[in-house]
Amino acid sequence: MRNQLSKEWLTIYDQLNSEGKLEAPVNYDDIFNGEELFNKKLYRLPMGAFTFTTGHIFACDPVVNLGTLENLPYFRSVEPGTYPVETLVAELGPNDYGYVLTRVLFKSTKPVRYELALIGDEDLSELTGEESFVGFSVDSALATIVDVATAEAYKKFENQWYQNNPNGNIYLDLLEEKFKQNALDNPQYQQPLGDWIIFEIPDTNLSFPMIRSGYGCGLYPVYWGIDKGGDICQIVVEYISCDTTDHQI
Repeated sequence: MRNQLSKEWLTIYDQLNSEGKLEAPVNYDDIFNGEELFNKKLYRLPMGAFTFTTGHIFACDPVVNLGTLENLPYFRSVEPGTYPVETLVAELGPNDYGYVLTRVLFKSTKPVRYELALIGDEDLSELTGEESFVGFSVDSALATIVDVATAEAYKKFENQWYQNNPNGNIYLDLLEEKFKQNALDNPQYQQPLGDWIIFEIPDTNLSFPMIRSGYGCGLYPVYWGIDKGGDICQIVVEYISCDTTDHQI
């Protein structure tokens, strides 16, 4: 699977890339390996390993978008495989935590730069300003990053669930209790209502995380981590801006 990219879009993409306008303003690997961000203590939360069956992946709001939209993957892809996922958590106050970043580790190599992950149909004119970026929209205060095969399996599950529960609400009737139970089972860095779950798609061997997205609803950028050999070694979802020049948690 590969998105069809127009020549016009690729021309603008190549120009912006050469100008450095697709690069992240921070080194996320340094932040993951750091102890503090904006004077807030940081913790790494391992979430397990997940199968990326095709290597064509994307991030989205799992409650609003994953089962309903014709989601397109990022135009760059990775080798299919099973890879670890971890989330960086900031301690905002006593028993108060904010989820800052989530990343998938594809290789053990160290990234030397981070490049904006794009689908190939974005309006790149939005990247002309210093403060501009593009990302995926979150309306349920939850985010995920998945392979297209996992997305298709979940879409089939959700469609069947609504056929069986025509007046139901999949979050209120199914997911909410899973979040509460996970908070009981894994209370560290979570509020009582829960901040993350690993959703196992019934009748498959596929699963994916649903993760509380920073301060909730909004637009969130995603970046590829590129190593010195030019290979993708990780992908990072940013929930809370880590740019120390203009932001505080």
